[in-house]
Amino acid sequence: MAFEPRREPNFSRPFLMALSVCLGLGQRGNYGLPTGIYPEDVFHYIYSIFHSPSYRNRYAEFLKIDFPRVPLPGSLDLFRESVRLGGELVALHLLESTTLDTPRTSFIGNNRRVGKVGWTPGRGGTVWTDGKGSKAKFKPGTSGFYPVPEDVWNFHVGGYQVCEKWLKDRGPKKGKPGRILTDEDVAHYHKIVIALTETIRLMAEIDHVIDAHGGWPDAFDTSENARN
Repeated sequence: MAFEPRREPNFSRPFLMALSVCLGLGQRGNYGLPTGIYPEDVFHYIYSIFHSPSYRNRYAEFLKIDFPRVPLPGSLDLFRESVRLGGELVALHLLESTTLDTPRTSFIGNNRRVGKVGWTPGRGGTVWTDGKGSKAKFKPGTSGFYPVPEDVWNFHVGGYQVCEKWLKDRGPKKGKPGRILTDEDVAHYHKIVIALTETIRLMAEIDHVIDAHGGWPDAFDTSENARN
């Protein structure tokens, strides 16, 4: 008989109780989830809030020294809208979203070997895979991806500039030439560009939703219940 691991939501009972109170819902099941709410909903809410630019700016100093704290929603409407946006982000970041199926970029040139990677503003923004010059005085090559807007090129996850790092990881190292990009590699990079473009859009939409519900901190529960 095949063993099937038991799945349990990884949320504390006090947190789920506080969330239930904020949402005005009762609790159900062995774990005390709010009625009608699933573990994935809670995760998507958290994922959404942590991608709010205003959250990151507002609590920047705290985030440098401690784990991020989850602000509890002030209404069920805010929770539901945040869950929807967080779910879209998760699907993008797992490369499971159907939004990724139609490329928005093209690969130009015939040289698929990764060399010096860089970006120039031409053609709506081009990421060159065989550029020339230094990073400070980068010059176009013959092959690369376009259009890649500047904000997408500059987008960082943690300390990494995603569009640059993915290609540089496949570039020349210790005297060895860079990798020759396969059709699958090119298709994957197209998806990365879409995922980052949509992430930037959704992050702005998350802030818009928060503002529509009162902004910081009024959109969230700041009562004693939320602090415990």
